[in-house]
Amino acid sequence: MSISSSMNAGVAGLSVNASRLGAISDNIANSSTFGYKTAETDFASIALEGNNAAYTAGGVTVNTFRNVEAQGSLVTTGNATDISISGRGLLPVTPVSALDAVGDLPLQLVSTGSFEPDVNGVLRTPSGLALLGWPANADGSIPPQPRDSAAGLEPVRVTSAQLAAEATTNISFGANLPASATKAGEPATPLNVGIEYFGNLGTSETLTATFTPTIPGTGQSNTWTLELSDSASTTNPMAHFEITFDDSRTGGGVIDTVSIPGGTPLNGESYDATTGLLSINVGGGPLSIQIGRPGQDGQLTQLSSEFAPIAITKDGAPVGNLSSVEIDENGLMTAIYDTGFSRTLYQVPLADVPNMNGLRALDNQAFALTSESGSMYLWDAGDGPTGTTIGFARENSTTDIAGELTSLIETQRAYSSNAKIIQTVDEMLQETTNIKR
Repeated sequence: MSISSSMNAGVAGLSVNASRLGAISDNIANSSTFGYKTAETDFASIALEGNNAAYTAGGVTVNTFRNVEAQGSLVTTGNATDISISGRGLLPVTPVSALDAVGDLPLQLVSTGSFEPDVNGVLRTPSGLALLGWPANADGSIPPQPRDSAAGLEPVRVTSAQLAAEATTNISFGANLPASATKAGEPATPLNVGIEYFGNLGTSETLTATFTPTIPGTGQSNTWTLELSDSASTTNPMAHFEITFDDSRTGGGVIDTVSIPGGTPLNGESYDATTGLLSINVGGGPLSIQIGRPGQDGQLTQLSSEFAPIAITKDGAPVGNLSSVEIDENGLMTAIYDTGFSRTLYQVPLADVPNMNGLRALDNQAFALTSESGSMYLWDAGDGPTGTTIGFARENSTTDIAGELTSLIETQRAYSSNAKIIQTVDEMLQETTNIKR
C-alpha cells in the first residue's frame, strides 16, 4: 500500500536528517580544532519496484565520510616543531602508549601536529601521538627505506642529540709570503701560523704551519718549505711540502709547483694540483687544506709584502648544546647547536593513498588505513604528489561556520517536512478508519 510506504519514507527522512544534524554538530564543535577534517553527508534515493497502478516510496539512505583531501588555512606559531603540510599528504604518527609494546608500532596519520619532546625526548603531541621518521646516518644522509610500509619508521627522539660536536675535515688557508725573504743573503727565518681545528671528540687542536724560505747562492729562489705540526700527533712535523711560486709577468705571485721534499712523505701527505688541496693525516684522521691550484689565483701567494695570513676558514665545531630542532620543506629534522653547526637527525616522510576520503577517522584528528583508502606510499616531502612540510605552522579546521549554519537551517526544514509527512499519513489512516463508522 503506497500510503504505508509514504510513512516509511518519512521515517527514513527523519533518520538521515538526524545523521546530517550529527555531522553538522561535530563540524561546528570542532571549528577551532587544529587539523580537523569536516564530516560530510551524502544522501541517496532508494527506488522500489511497484505495479503500474501505484507508486511505492523507497525512501532515502545516507553516507557519511571525512573530507580528508580538504586543507584548512595555515597559521604561524612560535614553535619550530609545529608542523603542517602545504599540499597533499599526511604525517606518520603512533600512539605514545604503544612505544613500550613489543612488535610493530600501530601507524596513524595526521595532517598537522604540535610536537614537543617529552621526558624521553620523543616528539609528541599533547594528545599523545608520537611523530615517526627515518633516522639519519652519522653523516646526515638517510639510508634507503621501505616506501610501502612503516617498517623503517621510528619515533623521533632528540635526547641523544643534546650534546654534539663536528670534526674538522676541510680548511681553507689563505696567506701571503714575502717574496724578498727568498733572496740570496737573506736569513732563512721561519714564519709560523697556528690554525685551530676540532677533533673527533670536539677537542680543540692546533695545526701549526711553518714556512721556511729556501735561500739560494745568488738571485731569488721563490721556494718555500712548508712543515705542518699537529698538537694531537706524537711525531712532528707530521707533513712537509715544497712550494715554488711563479715570478713571470703573467703569473707572478701564484703557485707554480707543489711537491714532497725528496719524494718521501712523512705521513702519507699529498697534493692534488687539479683541486689545489693538500691532504694530510692528523691525529683524528684525514684533513684537507685548500691552498690553490698552480697557475691560478689561489689562497696562497708570494708577493712583495709582509707575511700576512689573509683568510683562514674551516668546517667543524666544538661540543655544543642543542638549542632547537627544526624541520625543513623536505621533511628533514635538523638539530641546531649553540656553537653554530647543525646536524640532520631524521627525515619525516609524507604518506599518500589513492583515496584519501576512504581513510577511517580516529580520535585526535588522526586517520587509519582501510581497504577503501588503498595502500600507502611514503614520499619525501615535496616529491611526487605530496606537498612540503612547514615548521612554525598549524593547519586550521576545514569547518566553514557560515556553510554549516546554512546546512543546519536546511536540515531543520527537511526534518520538519518529513515529520509533517508522518503526521499527514497518520491523519489519512485515521480518516480511513472512520469510514466504518
